[in-house]
Amino acid sequence: MKKVLAIVLIFACAFAVFAKGSPESTETTKDNGVVDMEIWSSNAGYLETAKGSVGYNFYKDLTGVGLWQPYVEWNGGKSYKEQLNFRIAANDLPDIFHPRDLGSTLAENGALLDLTDILPRTKLWNSVPASVWEMLKANDPTGEGRIWGTPSVISYARYGATIRQDWLDKLGLQMPTTQEEFVNVLRAFRDNDPNGNGVKDEIPTGGRQEARWMDNLFNQYGVVLFEGQPAWDIYNGELTYSAVTKNMRDALVFISQLYKEGLIDEETLLNSKSDWDGKIDSGYVGLYYHIPQSSYKHAIAIESNTGVQADLAVLPPISAPGYENAYPIFLSSDYELCFKDTKDPVKLEAIDKFLNAYGDQDLWDDFYYGAPGMHCTVDANGVKYMNPIDFKNQSNLIINPGQAIATVNSMTITLENTKTEKTAWAYDRAVANLKLQGEWGKEIAGNGLPTSVYEGYPEIQNRSLYVQYASKIIIGEWPIEKFDEFVQKWHANGGNEVTKRAREWYAKMK
Repeated sequence: MKKVLAIVLIFACAFAVFAKGSPESTETTKDNGVVDMEIWSSNAGYLETAKGSVGYNFYKDLTGVGLWQPYVEWNGGKSYKEQLNFRIAANDLPDIFHPRDLGSTLAENGALLDLTDILPRTKLWNSVPASVWEMLKANDPTGEGRIWGTPSVISYARYGATIRQDWLDKLGLQMPTTQEEFVNVLRAFRDNDPNGNGVKDEIPTGGRQEARWMDNLFNQYGVVLFEGQPAWDIYNGELTYSAVTKNMRDALVFISQLYKEGLIDEETLLNSKSDWDGKIDSGYVGLYYHIPQSSYKHAIAIESNTGVQADLAVLPPISAPGYENAYPIFLSSDYELCFKDTKDPVKLEAIDKFLNAYGDQDLWDDFYYGAPGMHCTVDANGVKYMNPIDFKNQSNLIINPGQAIATVNSMTITLENTKTEKTAWAYDRAVANLKLQGEWGKEIAGNGLPTSVYEGYPEIQNRSLYVQYASKIIIGEWPIEKFDEFVQKWHANGGNEVTKRAREWYAKMK
């Protein structure tokens, strides 16, 4: 607690500095006319991109800007946000960075570059739907209709559950379509040795810390989550936080029963990203929730580790009796990239170059494949093939606009262009998953809800109360009746005010 309070105090002091303003150095690192800029984004474990490296030169040639990136541990975004907070506290933001959920606060405190007049003169402007730009203006925390970052735009349901179709086939089971069939499949995975090693080591399903990444179990009751975090949608005719609904209560009853029966990984609430990915890639997991279009990554890893070509198929949305389920479409989340405020004309010119390259759809395949010789191989005909993942020798792919601004069609083209003869089996399944996933989505009412609705109520924004109650109910430490206590506390400790703000926003957006 002392550590948390200390960080909060440092954070507050840093914002005070931002608000007052601080002298900016006009010295900008240039190499043969190229401006160097530090950029932070997600990193699944790859090397840093050092100045002068292969990755650095790749981005320099592509964008005209010298992008460099230190290694910043991602860990599902948790470690990344902690390290970004320390940079904020030191009044030393990276030039370009993914803000997590800090974008609105940073904008309010004068830390971000205002992009409102910059974006329309770049190629990015026409690569994003006009409605998304208008939504960002409407959500401006300063109330002035300004744009403080580039958006993430996903026009289809990207998240869903993936199941071992080869395990279903081996056990003579059909793809489950009802909750009863779903539970019976989990029992079969647990009891009938589908991985064939003669050991009862299969994990039917599971997730990660903070009751995250098992959204499909909650979705069966119409509970909308984003990567395991409760989201906002229409319940009983009004925009409501999904964590405090009857739907959530019923979902927790179901999930706690699965846990008690041994159908969920007993370490679910302890699993880090690497822990859970390791279990999937070792061939132990029958069903997991993530991004079905990326199933090829796990499939290739499973083949490498076990010799088995795992058939990872997308699971249709399954509804509990009396409920309706669809995979949620999060059209646009918070900012994808923000820029440190600057008055330096040299850096402003470099930012223009960066945004033009980022929004140039003719370059999106190049961004996706990465640097030839490191991330991809180019054959004699000029065709590119992705190289196998190699955390020890590959630097991070810093930006990927084709995935940040994505459609089913654009992602299908990307996957088709990425497969090789050796990996076609895994990529063809990923394409099939993507196309099916696109048919099962539903846009949620809370799309684009600004984080400013949580201002003054950090415990609601960070979900600490929800995580505590959901976790203890799932493992059976607390009875389901404690859920009612959680709902009462949530409303009493700021939930009523946050709900009022969210509904006012929704009425305005409509």
